[in-house]
Amino acid sequence: MKTFPQSFVWGSAASSYQIEGAWQEGGKGLSIWDVFAHTPGKTLGGHTGDVTTDHFHRYKEDVALMADLGLQAYRFSISWPRIQPDGRGKPNPEGIRFYSELIDTLLKHNITPWIALYHWDLPVSLQMEFDGWLNPGIADFFADYAAICFEAFGDRVRNWLTLNEPWCSAMLGYGLGLHAPGRHSHSEPYLAGHHLLLAHARAVDRYRRDFQPHQKGRIAICNNCDWREPLTGSPQDRAAAQRALEFFLGWFADPVYSGDYPAVMRQRLGERLPCFTDQQRELLKGSSDFFALNHYTTMLASQSNGQITSEAYSNGGIGDDQLVQLSSDPTWVKTDMGWNVVPWGLRKLLGWIHERYQAPEIFITENGCAMPDQCVGGTVADPDRITFLNGYIGAVHEALAAGIDVKGYFVWSFMDNFEWAEGFSKRFGMTYVDYATGQRIPKKSAQWYANTIKNNGLK
Repeated sequence: MKTFPQSFVWGSAASSYQIEGAWQEGGKGLSIWDVFAHTPGKTLGGHTGDVTTDHFHRYKEDVALMADLGLQAYRFSISWPRIQPDGRGKPNPEGIRFYSELIDTLLKHNITPWIALYHWDLPVSLQMEFDGWLNPGIADFFADYAAICFEAFGDRVRNWLTLNEPWCSAMLGYGLGLHAPGRHSHSEPYLAGHHLLLAHARAVDRYRRDFQPHQKGRIAICNNCDWREPLTGSPQDRAAAQRALEFFLGWFADPVYSGDYPAVMRQRLGERLPCFTDQQRELLKGSSDFFALNHYTTMLASQSNGQITSEAYSNGGIGDDQLVQLSSDPTWVKTDMGWNVVPWGLRKLLGWIHERYQAPEIFITENGCAMPDQCVGGTVADPDRITFLNGYIGAVHEALAAGIDVKGYFVWSFMDNFEWAEGFSKRFGMTYVDYATGQRIPKKSAQWYANTIKNNGLK
């Protein structure tokens, strides 16, 4: 039996645009994802989050399902345009009421709420009027919005995440055009990333000054990273793997822990990478109370010969900025997203974080897999997901045994939902959703995870 500390947090996660629906209800304004998904050709089959799993209307039913699974914690995001329809000004009372009732329902079922303030659904007015994350003023807009949430919910919420996966917001939204707002550029992602970091820092500063002393909560940025394993043992490939990690995780974690970007990014990007003022460095440094990590897969990294394949772009950012070629071991099992299943990659990434950032407390705030699940006779058998979870949670146990301070694990996702540009084609959840009827059916993996929580470990 692989047991975990009694204080270890077991949870699951979801995000507002992926599950809420009610896109024009409750006083909500439009987000960049509302517009992007309604733009022909941007999502698979023209799917949108207009209704998705209708969590806005069915949250009580959903929380009851979470309780049945024995979840200790639920990580969800708040829709900024549901709180501030145009991203500025007074809060929308209906939006405040919805999230307040959701929080109360979770607490009634002994489920601890974890809130992400931003999971990609920027109010569209901020994009149209201010160029979104390209405008330095957005940091103040975000801090004001965050303060509304701290004021409204901080009496019951102790765990805050400022930004979810800023790498995706910057690179997929402003570099590769795969996500909203759908821009293509070799320079804009680094400018957007800069302002995302400053928005995080300002929100944390506001929380620590005005709310944390009496609310007694904690706050962090939530970064994503895949592991990069050197293709060979050559010095060139080892350097390429390290460079790839610094362009991925170091881009957003180094400023939070050391006050500046990785040196290799400054060397390779030159003027495309903005500079922090001394005041901004001080605001950023130490601005996370813990390390929140989303992790899904592993790829092999090698020194590029200058011919970067599309795989390197879609999975690693702008490949020629890094001179890194990414590839996969053909023997690796893949998920329905085409992502490699490599549990030891998570173990190695946790070690890398432990060494680079002086042994922080780590919460794995997302880990999971998309599988081609089918409902047969009212049952969804998903053995591949069980194997995946067993492997990755086992890697967490190995990290704990090595002295790495991992404090919790959240499965992505609680239920099948709108999967961004992939629409409804990929099933990540432990609960199967019939999108025609809205019916929820817990999968076999849900019971497996419930038993893991109950036993506080793996058999």
